[in-house]
Amino acid sequence: MSALKPVRRQFTARQAAERLGVTTRTVQRLMAEPRDQYLARANTKREQIAGLRAEGLSIRAIAEKLEISKSTVGRHVQEYEKKKQAV
Repeated sequence: MSALKPVRRQFTARQAAERLGVTTRTVQRLMAEPRDQYLARANTKREQIAGLRAEGLSIRAIAEKLEISKSTVGRHVQEYEKKKQAV
């Protein structure tokens, strides 16, 4: 069982478990985004980053545009370039 509408929470699973009187694992299982949805969202983000990089945008510009950290963009760019070189 997983969350129907997963959202970012304001507190940790441990804090929620203590408030609700359940285990941390129960809270994690109930609040988690389904794996297939997570992978689809992550792949979409990777494709966006690769497309913006192909347009010539810098890592900083991509991070600002997508509202994510520079290190996340940098990691995705490195993965993309590694795959591109392997082909």
